[in-house]
Amino acid sequence: MLNPQSLPNGGEQYEKYKPAGRGIAPRYAYDYRHTDGELFSCVKRTLDECRAARDEWIAKKGSGGDV
Repeated sequence: MLNPQSLPNGGEQYEKYKPAGRGIAPRYAYDYRHTDGELFSCVKRTLDECRAARDEWIAKKGSGGDV
């Protein structure tokens, strides 16, 4: 089980799990704590998709866009 409270700045954690129901593909729960302390969390089908979403979120933070 993920524990975002203990996640250090700049750290990531993830967990692969199987949702209830037949024929549903496994998912990844993903947390990333930015170096400024803000937490990003998502659930996607692959770890690469999670990291791509994180990178997009970081890019929006850096450009001053709403996140």
